[in-house]
Amino acid sequence: MPTQSSAAAATVAPVVALQRPEKKKPSAKATRDAATNDPAALSPAAARKQLRAATKARKHYERGEVRRFTWRSRRRRRTWLVLGGAVAALVAFVVVGAYSPLMALRTIEVVGTNRIPAEQVQAALSAQIGTPLPIVDGDQIKRELSTFTLIQSYSTESRPPNTLVVRIVERVPVGLLTTAGGFELVDAAGVALQSGAERVPGYPVIIATNGVGHPGFTAAAAVIRALPESIRTQLDSVTAATTDDVTLTLAGGERIVWGSAERSDYKAVVLAALMVTYPPGSVGEYDVTSPDSAVLR
Repeated sequence: MPTQSSAAAATVAPVVALQRPEKKKPSAKATRDAATNDPAALSPAAARKQLRAATKARKHYERGEVRRFTWRSRRRRRTWLVLGGAVAALVAFVVVGAYSPLMALRTIEVVGTNRIPAEQVQAALSAQIGTPLPIVDGDQIKRELSTFTLIQSYSTESRPPNTLVVRIVERVPVGLLTTAGGFELVDAAGVALQSGAERVPGYPVIIATNGVGHPGFTAAAAVIRALPESIRTQLDSVTAATTDDVTLTLAGGERIVWGSAERSDYKAVVLAALMVTYPPGSVGEYDVTSPDSAVLR
């Protein structure tokens, strides 16, 4: 038998020859980039171009940073500019409107007059015609209207473009005062509204022993104003020495004991009811000093 070798058969591997990798040739772009990044490799013109581009980029960046940190102040400045422009426009509009002929006063409308002819008030204020409506002279209007005794108060209202409305509150006459020349028709403040030798019908004679400026006159006037017209026109006289002793006398001679001017509105209602149930002539005196317990005599 053939003999076997104790040593294992050796395996022989093929030998592969190693090759060195080929070195790639750099591309044109890579060459340009390398040349750009290397200032020494740049030409003078390219270097200047690169410097200008870098300077421009730097300035752009700096402007962006400035805008980022100053946007609040710029917004405030814009806001103030807008407000200033609006105010300037408003002032210009007001000035132009005030002095424009389109706003000149053409019509004076008088409201609330009864005893005063409206034409007289318009004539007194005619000097204002042609004045621009926003600058009508209020002091002159006051001076002109103060000459009218019957005017207690007034107010004015401008109605653009050409109308001035004057609202008049007239004094209300309450009674007569006797004078050396006859009678004076007065209002609740004692202002004489009319004078004459003849007595004006429909108004009582006020007998205020202490004068017009005394509280007695004020109380008498307040009582007369509280009465309904149906009773007021029947009065012949009203007497008051103090605020607590007002007495009224009807044309037929009947007396009304009023007392103080307090609760005059309520006393007037009670008196009107009594005079319906007990008309003048059937009683000689109505006492409403205590209106909750009125007395007839």
